[in-house]
Amino acid sequence: MNLQPDFEFIKYLKSAGGDTMKKCYQCATCSTVCPLSTDDSPFPRKEMIWAQWGLKDKLIGDPDVLLCHQCGDCTAYCPRGAKPGDLLGAVRAYTYTKLGWPAGLAKLTSSAKNLPMLIGIPAGIIFVLWLISGGLHIPSSAEFAKNGYGHFFGHWNFGLLAKNVFFIDLIFLAAAGIAAYSCYKGVIALWEKMESTTDVDPNYRPSATQIIKEFLWPVVVETVNHDRFKKCKANANRLTGHLPLLLSFIALAFVTTYSAFTQDVLSLIPGVNLHGPISMWNPVKLLANVAAVALLFGIVTLWDNRNKLEAEGNASKTFYDWFLIWEIAAVGITGLLAELLRLVGIASLGYLVYYLHLVAVMMLFLYMPYTKFAHLVYRTAAMTFERYRESSYVKNPLAEEE
Repeated sequence: MNLQPDFEFIKYLKSAGGDTMKKCYQCATCSTVCPLSTDDSPFPRKEMIWAQWGLKDKLIGDPDVLLCHQCGDCTAYCPRGAKPGDLLGAVRAYTYTKLGWPAGLAKLTSSAKNLPMLIGIPAGIIFVLWLISGGLHIPSSAEFAKNGYGHFFGHWNFGLLAKNVFFIDLIFLAAAGIAAYSCYKGVIALWEKMESTTDVDPNYRPSATQIIKEFLWPVVVETVNHDRFKKCKANANRLTGHLPLLLSFIALAFVTTYSAFTQDVLSLIPGVNLHGPISMWNPVKLLANVAAVALLFGIVTLWDNRNKLEAEGNASKTFYDWFLIWEIAAVGITGLLAELLRLVGIASLGYLVYYLHLVAVMMLFLYMPYTKFAHLVYRTAAMTFERYRESSYVKNPLAEEE
């Protein structure tokens, strides 16, 4: 067997949380306690030795790495303190960077030293657009009470599309478009790599409809229910943080879609003007506020959990793990604070906080494919592939009976 270790890959893993991997001496304790491990696939024991050998291509194409939800059992029971969970997190971070597009933006998110630029890019873009829009001013108390942040980017008399909506769409549709295209390219590349590790017959494939119905939809249901998190032992309270966080994102996605539909579509109808702040008693607004509170509860729980793991020596402090926590916390705090400042009528501070909120949200959108938030896409793809590789499309049930 000809092994080609990648020493730069090993160096990256050690810098991204896998610095203890050389302590592993293949005792298989991690595979014994891991609920994902099987006799045919001793996870994460095989991944530990692949990492030590620097077998980058095998790890990037290994769906099991993405199936891991870092419950912490392997790290808690490791007799040598090798922290397999942290190593697998480092592999995932490398995978997202490697599969990300554009490559320069993906690489930028891989290091804490780039944090000023990661903040500066969206902050600069939004500030320049705020400046050229003509909206860079502080409204009077009366204007603020009437329009809220609806005139943040100024106002024009073109009734079909509010100026604020135009600039908001320009910013976030562009960021979402980059993220969506990056995820599309990444998932296609990942699927091809996962197929290369499995004996797949290229002439016998399910249709797109079959993939969605038989494999993808059950994965979505399983994810929403957080079934795998419920199997965690050493780090069982992660469910308390992750579940409200997931549900809050689903609710806020609905609220955003509702807002876009009313302001971008319904307001095109002559005589219909739905621009401006949504009433506090509107059910959608109430849902948004409940979701914001759930988001903050979830992220505070995960923040506290991560601090405890690091303090106990069961996790390494990495930029990869903390960057998403900071991002989500910034989105939730600035969002709620901007709303409170609007309600009490402090326009100057409100506009500043709203600007910071837009920066935080743009960061969440733009960097999604390269950060831990990419779990949402890549882990879903891996879980879908997991069901696919165990199906009769890949495994011949007649051959197994023989």
